Amino acid sequence: MGAANSLRTYTNPLGKDLFMGDPFVVRYDDRYYLTGTTDSGTGFRIWSSPNLVDWEPLGFAYRAGKGSWGQNYFWAPELFRLGGSYYLAYSAAPAEGKGEGPGFRLCLAASSKPEGPYEDIYAPWCDFGYSAIDAHVFIDSDGSAYLYYARVGVIREPKFKLTAEIYGLRLKQDLSGPETEPVLVIKPEQDWETPDQGRSLCNEGPFVFREGSRYYLTYSANHFEEPFYGIGYATSPAPLGPWTKASENPMLRQNIELGLSGPGHCSVTGSPDGRERFIVYHAHADPKKPLGIRMVNIDRLIVDENNRLKVLGPTRTPQPMPSGAY
Repeated sequence: MGAANSLRTYTNPLGKDLFMGDPFVVRYDDRYYLTGTTDSGTGFRIWSSPNLVDWEPLGFAYRAGKGSWGQNYFWAPELFRLGGSYYLAYSAAPAEGKGEGPGFRLCLAASSKPEGPYEDIYAPWCDFGYSAIDAHVFIDSDGSAYLYYARVGVIREPKFKLTAEIYGLRLKQDLSGPETEPVLVIKPEQDWETPDQGRSLCNEGPFVFREGSRYYLTYSANHFEEPFYGIGYATSPAPLGPWTKASENPMLRQNIELGLSGPGHCSVTGSPDGRERFIVYHAHADPKKPLGIRMVNIDRLIVDENNRLKVLGPTRTPQPMPSGAY
């Protein structure tokens, strides 16, 4: 970084109007693209940045029409590139259903440009006969594509709670559907994921990356409107497991002293020069009034000498710009 750039900083949450849940960031050809749960009754907006900090709105990446299968509850979009095309994976519900019944389903749209517009190619996509949200596609070094998602439901005894477990599968080369049967990846089992208070017993929001021969899966637990929503991680020697949760979880959680509430549903990306890794996550815009209004945050993420993931944060003070930023 030059002298001028070294004087620049960023402060969480980013920007003044980056209101969204489930932020997903990816970098293509020296530009970052950010999308998330922005317009749950319509579709998904998208932003672009040269440096991971300064974001320019580009309008809608995907917007449903009258003939679209999904008509509401447009949640948790993610972008990926494969074979020269760009894809947007997301979850939605038809006009007549949500949760149980017709329920949430995963969908897949495609575009010739990373910013879109994206058009549905499979809607629903990989229909398992049950509600599924939070589609994440991981492309391994051999080109194999894996789909991870959260299977959602409810329990009514001893008291009503939402539930979610993360499943994974290998996709066909043409992305038309599963090549393997879904396998359970992780489910709520650690103490912080199974609190007596709250309305859910959930593992959701999967994101997978590889470091050497080890696979890392970040995920969120509890309900996104609750202040104790947080982020944990698991590791595996193979994309479909077995996965082992870190004993030191969660790696991001509520911090009352900092005014941080409900950090969760993250993605992971690199700095402009590739020397640093960043976790991108949402947190409540007003810790005193969480209720789902969320903003985008970034913090440095490292793999330490013991192969553990660590967030250098959370931060609420000015931080150095990502390395290689301008």
